[in-house]
Amino acid sequence: MKRHLVLVGLPGSGKSTVGRLVAAHLGAAYVDLDALIVRRMQMPIARIFGEFGESRFRELEREAMETTLTGEPAVVSPGGGWAAQPGAIAAARARAYVVFLRTLPATAAGRLADGEVRPMFDGENTLDRMRRLLHEREPFYLQADAELANDPPRTAEQAADALVTLARTKAGW
Repeated sequence: MKRHLVLVGLPGSGKSTVGRLVAAHLGAAYVDLDALIVRRMQMPIARIFGEFGESRFRELEREAMETTLTGEPAVVSPGGGWAAQPGAIAAARARAYVVFLRTLPATAAGRLADGEVRPMFDGENTLDRMRRLLHEREPFYLQADAELANDPPRTAEQAADALVTLARTKAGW
């Protein structure tokens, strides 16, 4: 039976980039939970955090994941903090194969340097914040069904190929 493929890891671990490639290889839908929340709330993530706080954002994230997992199997990329919510991974595993994209804090921080501003990093040293996030979230990430390193020299395409293999052998694709 085909199950969703949910990618977890630090911000900048490659969940979105690799997730899109995996979905294309599998002929599956790609679901970015942050994008779903932005559409639903009609405002950027930073504004949601600013106006409603992180706890409300986490509720929206949980609701978006629950809705997504009731649909057709897809490749799903939640935000980096989704997996660190108690019970999130356990609840998803009933309908999904969860993979931890392990990335060094320095790699993740470097990837964020070229991207959008993220509320959790506003005004902080990105590398220091990334190290703290890994320390806080790693026990949750390790609850995933599998782990895949996603640091150079591995390219996004190589990581996607490895995930496609996992999807086919472990998630019924």
